[in-house]
Amino acid sequence: MGPRRIVCLTEEPTEVLYALGEQDRIVGISGFTVRPARARREKPKVSAFTSAKIEAILALRPDFVVGFSDIQADIAAELVRRGVEVWISNHRSVDGVLDYVRRLGALVGASARADAYADALARGLEAIADASAALHARPKVYFEEWDDPLITGIGWVAELVRIAGGDDVFPELAAEPLAKARILADGAPVVARAPDIILGSWCGKKFRPEKVAARPGWSAIPAVRDGELHEIRSPLILQPGPAALTDGVGEIARIIRRWADRRA
Repeated sequence: MGPRRIVCLTEEPTEVLYALGEQDRIVGISGFTVRPARARREKPKVSAFTSAKIEAILALRPDFVVGFSDIQADIAAELVRRGVEVWISNHRSVDGVLDYVRRLGALVGASARADAYADALARGLEAIADASAALHARPKVYFEEWDDPLITGIGWVAELVRIAGGDDVFPELAAEPLAKARILADGAPVVARAPDIILGSWCGKKFRPEKVAARPGWSAIPAVRDGELHEIRSPLILQPGPAALTDGVGEIARIIRRWADRRA
């Protein structure tokens, strides 16, 4: 049977449960949820990412709360102290997302549907990887998660860039799970690594290519010289859930494909 009254503190469990047809179990969601769109209309919003309305959550009488990462540790701890069962996942890779889908499905008694959904997501990634393997060239890609300070892309983002046909220029930083470990002191390392494409996804605000291009010394970067600065909207890529493995990687693949076609 599994839990019947679930509060989702981030978007990815909401998207997964809707995809599995288990949305009736959800009684509260994150205010940052945009997928699926109907969830915002149907479910009360009771949390942000680093904060939550604890009393509002308790009023919903949840028997299970799902959150993500150390960033939500304080929320989880308070709910546990108040007698609520909480699951904090900490997946930060493509395989981790697929496993997360399977585990969440198992927790609500929908293992078969979750396995089928995860398999379909994996097949979609394989199709993108196969198409990308046929490209005439692979671009070097700089993914910027934040602009002040400069924060480079996390692990699953670097993996999706590779699947889409590019190579992340900071693979050693992508392996770092915490944002503070991916901060660049200045833009010099980006200039030195000369990315062909710059992807920006500034969580909570619009990416400004003109501001990036105007940074000191960045005019020498191939991506800036060629006008290859693109926004990937944060809901599509910065949460380790189905959105990143479908629309997020799809958008990256389209940008890389256009870049490669112009150089064929």
